[in-house]
Amino acid sequence: MRIGLFHDDDGKTLDENINLVRTATEHGISDIWLSDRLSWDPLTLITVLGREFPNARFGTSVVRTYPRHPITLASQALSTQAAIGDRLTLGVGPSHAPIIEGQYGYSFDKPLRHVREYLDALIPLVRQESVDYHGETVHATAQLTTPGFRPLPVLISALGPKMLQLAGEVADGTLLAWAGARSIGEYFAPTITKAAAGRPAPRVVASACVTLTSNPDGARAWLNDNYGLAATLPSYQAVLAREGVETVADTAIAGDEALVRKELERLFDAGATEVLAIPVGNLAEQARTVEFLGSLTN
Repeated sequence: MRIGLFHDDDGKTLDENINLVRTATEHGISDIWLSDRLSWDPLTLITVLGREFPNARFGTSVVRTYPRHPITLASQALSTQAAIGDRLTLGVGPSHAPIIEGQYGYSFDKPLRHVREYLDALIPLVRQESVDYHGETVHATAQLTTPGFRPLPVLISALGPKMLQLAGEVADGTLLAWAGARSIGEYFAPTITKAAAGRPAPRVVASACVTLTSNPDGARAWLNDNYGLAATLPSYQAVLAREGVETVADTAIAGDEALVRKELERLFDAGATEVLAIPVGNLAEQARTVEFLGSLTN
């Protein structure tokens, strides 16, 4: 099983971030994912971590598209890729209206159109191809030259049918949030695979909150307390509905080793190509979870 780890960099010093990734890699976890939040810039931190841990692979889940022009993001990604070698996966997504409009003051009008135009510029740029693109919302004229360039995969956070169609047609796969085995098997995996017909098989990266715990109800209560508002966002509401659950806590994998292994295997059997595990629970439970996840990776 290819299991990666969500790295929570929020509020941590650079040395603390390095030590946490060192612990994960020492337990056998090779894939480290960072997000774009109000903390460390993920690509900058990946550049540092990638030089520190030459055998680890890194990804972003996800970089928000609206605040970063595709030329700027492509330049950042190529710089990181050149610095750490062929070990970066660039995951991008439009985020959500409350964040894009509330934090950045940008319009969230027609996000599908925005992402389609964004990828029309971004993907050629990360291949160091010449771009002269003029859409309704994105304009980009450039060709980037980064010595040490190597191609890098681009994934998008595609949850709805039209976004999944786009991911299958032009990107290298999708990054899922709050999706379980039911919705992956019945909807996400077959939809993007059909859209990618004639292209390489798409990556389906399923994120999952995971904890080894003797108190699964407590872990789910913590999830609802800390992430429950995610269920109020329209795109996540649709994912939960497809999964047949009501709250984000209902998607958690919480229990003993046998249960965690079984539930992770169900995600892969449903069509996930890899799992991005998000350790939850108290610090001791998170540490045990990371160690156990490392024993399952291949």
